[in-house]
Amino acid sequence: MKPSIPKGTRDFSPVEMSRRNYIFDTIRSVFGLFGYRQIETPSMENLSTLMGKYGEEGDKLLFKIQNSGDYMSGLTDEELLSRNSLHLASKFCEKGLRYDLTVPFARFVVMHREELQFPFKRFQIQPVWRADRPQKGRYREFYQCDADVVGSDSLLYEIELVQMMDMVFSRFGIRVAIKLNNRKILAGIAEAIGQADKMVDITVAIDKLDKIGLDGVNAELADKGLPQEAIDKLQPIIRLEGSNSQKLDTIEKVLSGSETGLKGVEECRFILDGAEKLGMKNRLELDLTLARGLNYYTGAIFEVKALDVEIGSISGGGRYDNLTGIFGMPGVSGVGISFGADRIYDVLNQLDLYPKETEGGVKILFLNLGKDEAAFSMSAVMELRREGIAAELYPDEAKMKKQMSYANAGNVPFVGIVGSNELAEGKVTVKNMETGEQNLLAIPELKELLG
Repeated sequence: MKPSIPKGTRDFSPVEMSRRNYIFDTIRSVFGLFGYRQIETPSMENLSTLMGKYGEEGDKLLFKIQNSGDYMSGLTDEELLSRNSLHLASKFCEKGLRYDLTVPFARFVVMHREELQFPFKRFQIQPVWRADRPQKGRYREFYQCDADVVGSDSLLYEIELVQMMDMVFSRFGIRVAIKLNNRKILAGIAEAIGQADKMVDITVAIDKLDKIGLDGVNAELADKGLPQEAIDKLQPIIRLEGSNSQKLDTIEKVLSGSETGLKGVEECRFILDGAEKLGMKNRLELDLTLARGLNYYTGAIFEVKALDVEIGSISGGGRYDNLTGIFGMPGVSGVGISFGADRIYDVLNQLDLYPKETEGGVKILFLNLGKDEAAFSMSAVMELRREGIAAELYPDEAKMKKQMSYANAGNVPFVGIVGSNELAEGKVTVKNMETGEQNLLAIPELKELLG
């Protein structure tokens, strides 16, 4: 039988790993610049930690781990014959693979609160697992790259996260639009028009403006049960235009009677002004149609869209007020962002933005042309390695063609040739594999060329 891997998982080749590491290393270095420190949590958590945190649908997508040993010994015949899979799973599965990095982070903060200094800034780059139906761009095992700060209400952190997203995508060379919204504004709009329970319906309808036009949006709002008077009041919001500041002025007028809404406007103004003053390489725009995570975000909401590639959001996040409440530690506010490593990978591939050195591999391969020549070459290889230059010696005295093919297959930029003449002079003939040019160099000259 041919070997295979589970659906929704992937192998990564050396080239793919080099590219993925370039993504992770870039994100990691930016996190570090802003004072975020790395933690890791176990791949598996107790099911009691995970269950009930992602809603009914999320519970179904948890990968559960069967207990070791005789896990059926405590089950009655009645339980076995009932074939109630959920009940049986609760009996012989105590652990599960983590579904995201947020719930394990909340558990970490509660367990280690005595050791942590608040505000606590952490980042985490680890795989997560979801028993989802695999399809294009959706996997059962994938990486998340999260940065969060907990234990502070300061909006300076929102500005900091905008700067981090701007810096990461600038380093990648990806042109993006960083979109900002605020849940308080959305709640305020619904409140101001007397439809407090219709916040999601209103947001979803406004989001379709580009696709179905103004009349279509108004018709959908009517279908959702909004009275004409409320729809009329919404018109300035639906037609929102101008700069970020002008948009906020318009919203402020509509929300004059909503304390919650005006607080959201004030927060957005602070974040937008603060980020703009610090300088941005990418566009930062207020977008009232942004409605991700409305069930848990309580303030700012972020989303990043690539401008040159048709793809979903490549980063996002927001402010939440009660991360650790689920574990009995209420009142800890936090704000965070997550980078979609797999989508960033696809964007960099499509736009061909990987730096050449990303491919990694050795800089020079020495050919093996005999016992004494190989001994000299091995010594040269070790000298280069001590200088931090990746080098390799072909292991066998194979035909020259075979050795050169090995170098080509590995995209090695230089080949070192040590024959009897070079051995006598203590030098190396270096061939540039791209240009075909050859030079006879002493070891110090070789270090200079490759360093």
